Amino acid sequence: MTAYNLLMPDIRTTSVVFASPHSGREYPRSFVRRTILDEQKLRSSEDAFVDMLFSAAPRHGAPLLTAIAPRAWIDVNRSSDELDPALIEGVRRTAHNPRVASGLGVVPRVVANGRAIYRGKITRKEALARVEEFWKPWHQALGTLMDDSKALFGEAILIDCHSMPHEAIETISHPRGSRPEIVLGDRFGAAAASDVVDRIETILTSAGLRVARNAPFAGAFVTQNYGRPARNRHVVQVEIDRALYMNEHLVRPNNNFAAFKALIDRVVSDITEIGRADIPLAAE
Repeated sequence: MTAYNLLMPDIRTTSVVFASPHSGREYPRSFVRRTILDEQKLRSSEDAFVDMLFSAAPRHGAPLLTAIAPRAWIDVNRSSDELDPALIEGVRRTAHNPRVASGLGVVPRVVANGRAIYRGKITRKEALARVEEFWKPWHQALGTLMDDSKALFGEAILIDCHSMPHEAIETISHPRGSRPEIVLGDRFGAAAASDVVDRIETILTSAGLRVARNAPFAGAFVTQNYGRPARNRHVVQVEIDRALYMNEHLVRPNNNFAAFKALIDRVVSDITEIGRADIPLAAE
């Protein structure tokens, strides 16, 4: 299994990069035999079909980096040192990390709703091999894409593409009295300049979507690690309500998938325009 799939445009015409770290769905046979979960429960932690939703990115001049390995196997949206002592043999307990404590380290111990993936522990060697074979190549590719955008256009804007369970937003209020369908995460301004986030929010609301910011998802390792707005490196996490396009229980596209994908195609086109403003300057 390769670590990722990278779809490049014929010519890069925008500083925007799209990445989907949690849509991987190639489950190693050895993993499937070992887990105590059935396929449906195992796939509950996927951002299923998000890679398909954003597949138009290369047509609009932007790269699209997508995971192949599933999140339940290795989570590239975690730091490589977020190793879970409750899962991995020989790992010492360190300062409290809420993600690791909840079983969602770089090698996850649980899937959605806290369901355990394994019976017992895995070896440290096995965990580190996944980091070496999947986590490192993913971040090398992502880092290169960001560096290239900065070199070509004077800035890099990463759209970190995710989906969220519908139940995660059922209790979230919205200024207009209805629940958000999209949550933008910029770590409360630490990962992206406000004007970048404002423009992305405007694009989404103009498409008819209800948008909130940073609650309940403000961004994890990718936003924290790559977002440096003072250096013209911006990261915005985009969380999409899964009920808009898929049957969460069956992990299948629903009847609205084609229409919603067409809407996201337009959103992608509009977002890539944000990264075209400085092209004449970058060409000098």
